Amino acid sequence: MSPFEIGGYSWPGSQEIVCSMRSYLPGVALAAALATLATVLGRVLPVVGAPVLGLVAGAIVAAVGGKALQDDGRFAPGLAFARQRLLQAAIVMLGLGLPVSAVLAVGNRTAPVLIGTLVIGAIAAFAVGRMLALDAESATLVAVGTTICGASAIAAATAVMKPRRDTVGYALATIFVFNVVAVLAFPPVGRLLGMSQDAFGLWAGTAINDTSSVLAAGVIFGAAAAHFAVIVKLARSLMIVPMCLGLHMQRRRTAEPGSERLSVRKIVPVFVLLFLVASVIAGTGVIPASWHSDISLAGGWLIAAALVGIGTSLTWAQIRRAGTRPLLFGGILSVTLAVGSLALQSATGWR
Repeated sequence: MSPFEIGGYSWPGSQEIVCSMRSYLPGVALAAALATLATVLGRVLPVVGAPVLGLVAGAIVAAVGGKALQDDGRFAPGLAFARQRLLQAAIVMLGLGLPVSAVLAVGNRTAPVLIGTLVIGAIAAFAVGRMLALDAESATLVAVGTTICGASAIAAATAVMKPRRDTVGYALATIFVFNVVAVLAFPPVGRLLGMSQDAFGLWAGTAINDTSSVLAAGVIFGAAAAHFAVIVKLARSLMIVPMCLGLHMQRRRTAEPGSERLSVRKIVPVFVLLFLVASVIAGTGVIPASWHSDISLAGGWLIAAALVGIGTSLTWAQIRRAGTRPLLFGGILSVTLAVGSLALQSATGWR
């Protein structure tokens, strides 16, 4: 069956679809297998998490895979599909575990610290990025990962920006380093400062990157702190939406200076709209509470599969060429957020 057109779009025929699916199968199967392994190990090592393990697994396979993983190899089409489409599906899945109603229930009491840390992070990212003369892609990915939502924010930004793969890998490695440091350092510092369970939860939720690391630090400090920290972290994760819109509009302006007025359809990526729809659905209560852990697991698996695809395209030489400046940038941002959050909590009466 030959291709046909509907509404100006060209749709492939059934024979082309079957051939395309066959070309995708080896790479998708490889990404799925490694993502499953990363997910299992990620539950054993929550501080590391499935996304980082997926990236590492992909990089290791790339080191030994040879030509089969290169652009003209048999695994290449499926791995490219994992990098692009599975990444977008993962962001939509994230919305199903992010009910708007529950996040908004955090209330006005936490808003000054939540919003304040985001403003502090944005200002610090701009200033420090310029001071270190960091390239725009690296600065953006490390900044959104540090200030918003770790690997999930980097994954969402990657789906919009289409950055170099080595830049994505380095940004994720940077986030991982400071996640580990935060999980080890936050609980003893919180006890030294005499913080309450809720105050520590707010600190962890606004100053630690990935949700898994927020939860790990909270559990070490106390069960109530862990619960509150995750809710705060979910509220922070909602910033993925305006982040994606801003990056998408900036990308279009850069690519098409002086172009015609943009329509809403062009400004808003489809996966962002689906993320919002999924979040609203999650807030209606139609999804049983017993499904939430499975949805979270599925979302983590999809991100891990996408990062396997990114990992298979990395080489250690690419990462070495990035130098130490992105790592220094991430460290400065992480410390700035941690201190800024504490200062805002003190100013707003959190103890």
